[in-house]
Amino acid sequence: HLLLFLLFVGPFNCFASYSRATELFYSLNEGLPAGVLIGSLARDLRLPTASGQHPASPQPPLSFTLASRGLGGQYVQLDNRSGELHTSDVEIDREALCVESSGVTVFGGAAAVSSSSSSSPSSESCLLLLDVLVLPQEYFRLVKVKIAIRDVNDNAPRFPVPHIRLSVPENAPVNTRLAIEHPALDPDVGTNGVQTYRLRDNYGVFTLDVEENESGERTPYLIVMGALDREAREEYVTVIVAEDGGTPPLVGSATLTIAISDINDNCPQFSDSQLNVTLYGNSSLGTHLATVHAVDMDLGSNAQITYSYSQKVPQPSRDLFHLDESTGAITLSSKVDGDTPRLHRLIILGNGPGCIPAVITVLVTIIKVMTRPPEVVPRFIANEAEGVVYLKELEPINTPIAFFTIKDPDEKYKVNCYLEGDGPFRLSPYKPYNNEYLLETTKPLDYETQQLYEISVVAWNSEGFHVNKIVRIQVLDDNDNSPVFSQQLIELSIEENNVPNAFLTKLHATDADSGERGQVSYFLGPDAPSYFSLDKSTGVLTVSTQLDREEKEKYRYTVKAVDSGFPPRESIATVTITVLDKNDNSPRFINKDFSFFVPENFPGFGEIGVISVTDADAGQNGWVALSVLNGSDIFVIDTGKGVLRAKVSLDREQQSSYVLWIEAVDGGDPALSSTAKITILLLDINDNPPLVLFPQSNMSYLLVLPSTLPGSPITEVYAVDKDTGMNAVIAYSIIGRRGPRPESFRIDPKTGNITLEESLMQNDYGLYRLLVKVSDHGYPEPLHSTVMVNLFVNDTVSNESYIESLLRKEPDISIEEKQPQISIEPTHKKMESASCMPTLVALSVISLGSIALVTGMGIYICLRKGKKHHRADENLEVQIPLNGRINLHMLEKKPMEISNI
Repeated sequence: HLLLFLLFVGPFNCFASYSRATELFYSLNEGLPAGVLIGSLARDLRLPTASGQHPASPQPPLSFTLASRGLGGQYVQLDNRSGELHTSDVEIDREALCVESSGVTVFGGAAAVSSSSSSSPSSESCLLLLDVLVLPQEYFRLVKVKIAIRDVNDNAPRFPVPHIRLSVPENAPVNTRLAIEHPALDPDVGTNGVQTYRLRDNYGVFTLDVEENESGERTPYLIVMGALDREAREEYVTVIVAEDGGTPPLVGSATLTIAISDINDNCPQFSDSQLNVTLYGNSSLGTHLATVHAVDMDLGSNAQITYSYSQKVPQPSRDLFHLDESTGAITLSSKVDGDTPRLHRLIILGNGPGCIPAVITVLVTIIKVMTRPPEVVPRFIANEAEGVVYLKELEPINTPIAFFTIKDPDEKYKVNCYLEGDGPFRLSPYKPYNNEYLLETTKPLDYETQQLYEISVVAWNSEGFHVNKIVRIQVLDDNDNSPVFSQQLIELSIEENNVPNAFLTKLHATDADSGERGQVSYFLGPDAPSYFSLDKSTGVLTVSTQLDREEKEKYRYTVKAVDSGFPPRESIATVTITVLDKNDNSPRFINKDFSFFVPENFPGFGEIGVISVTDADAGQNGWVALSVLNGSDIFVIDTGKGVLRAKVSLDREQQSSYVLWIEAVDGGDPALSSTAKITILLLDINDNPPLVLFPQSNMSYLLVLPSTLPGSPITEVYAVDKDTGMNAVIAYSIIGRRGPRPESFRIDPKTGNITLEESLMQNDYGLYRLLVKVSDHGYPEPLHSTVMVNLFVNDTVSNESYIESLLRKEPDISIEEKQPQISIEPTHKKMESASCMPTLVALSVISLGSIALVTGMGIYICLRKGKKHHRADENLEVQIPLNGRINLHMLEKKPMEISNI
């Protein structure tokens, strides 16, 4: 008993018992986290540990091993050295592990067995079995470890069904007990299981009780506490709540419907005790006199009422009046004659199951009539069966239906006849016969308007007796109506790229005809594309393929609705389908690569070119925005028009070409885009005059020895031009001379080499000053620079200061206007001094290779620059900085041999 007590003392306290049989018992709560100590095998087995051994006699260390990693092994962790047993990462769920039986539920390896032992925990426990091997050999043993899993209240009661229905007879006495067949279930055990039941609303007539059987199962019982009456209330709806005994308690609920079943506790009753009826003696057979009606408050078979005559009703009255036992209707079943009694007392019983019959008395007074009523004798011309005449619709006007013969049985009264009721019918005398009348139509019948007519042929005599002959006319349907579409124009829309066999719409047409004549079938018109399908029976319209709005945006075709009449009739409707756009097309440039030729110095924000881009989509999906991916600090593009512009004026000498990437993005969601490459080539214009690199100063001079031979090179003028083509072709010429014999020197117009033309004499000594004009071949007006070449003819330079003083004086030089003669083609002939304009134009066309439009643009810009250059020509001498930073190593300069320096 002490062992059983300690097994259930708190979730984390463990107790072990040790015996010769080497069995250990532990207990712990379910649902504990990993690492909770279950017990120490070494301590509970009283085995020596490393700390308890004497240093002089050390023993080999203990080893603890699970003999089998079965089902129980996954829930524990065993320390091989210390023998401590802890919970593992796998949480222990007692309800999932243990299947309750009469004894203890045991889980060890892969199977579960039931056992009972006086030393084991209570019968509601669940055991995990572990086999542990203890080594070394000195301490070897097989330890049976049993771990009892204690239940915690982690499950709420739950009813197996959400709605429970219970039937209680309305005559159930007080304290009647009815078992509720669906009690709540709780996987927990003991006090954690279901303990009590209650009703949220007992209506003052119900309560609950709980009975527990020998196995501990609790069953709720419904107890009737008051009188029930189905006629007052048929059912009660409440909620049954099950509660367990945990702390805190958990509850579960279900809807409980208590139906009150009917018993035969009510009997039929008539609202009146007597009914008075008057009947004329000339009434026809089947004349309705009255209907008696009794009421029973019960249900079903308990409320079934039958009617019968009392035994007190004489047989003649029974034969004269018929009583329907189900409906209580009383009708005349025999002809009234002179011998028929004038007063009849009919006692009628209302019979219910197990009840005393209800009684009502019907007093029938017969008024005898001496004159007999007229007689109406029909003779049908149209088809007639059982008093119904059948006529086809659309029968022509005046279609005969029947002859009626009107007779007076007494043959002494005048009889009149007329037609009573609505409809296109006419009753007229049929001459030359007396008392013969013809019934005929007055206009065609229409089945769709009205299918059945009921008219009466009324005959009456001078005594006021009336006789009605009812004629029923059934109109037969004919296929006279075509199907009618609910819409003659069916407008549909569908997004492109639809899935195959996509649903479009369901056509609906109606046919007013009946039967097969009104059954409608649907067909596509001959103008419908083959990839549209129309179900013949249902009218479902589908498209079998994907539609592409860019290929075709609108479809228009006809559909037919055909009925099943003979011959069939049809109607036609028009279907229009608009294919809605989806953003499935990227913007598309008309070219993958664009090239634009632009003259340099083109004004800022001038139009360089137009980037044409299209998008096959529509609406916002087809709206395209352009942007510059690179170079956006220099170039900008007009999103709407696609015009490419430069923010600043472009200089070819700084950069001769630009490569841009333009991105086009549409307005779809998500947006699609594409890119194009743009190459901008700058065309040169003559905006740079030649730059003289040598000589570097107008004040420099060169010593020329008098012994220099004619034809010898003296020096050179070297210049460069930043422009290209003809704008960079340089010509050299001497436009001014000063000296003893200045014509002694000449300059090569192509190379700029200055050579001695004639031998120098004694009189030719002195300073020569040559004004050299360096001109390009730009169009329409060339640009030029000038430089002063100073040559000092002498044997030596004895007085440099004297020469420098001469150089500082303003030279009195007359300007020669002769243009330099230079030819691009290799020739030894000098060009004539005629105008060089045609030659310059031809050279420009050959070198540039441009189209006429680009050439015109260049001419236009050059003309605008002309005024500026014209003003510059007034100053013939260009000052060249002596200390200008000129990158000479970037220029190609052929080495020249200069003598006489």
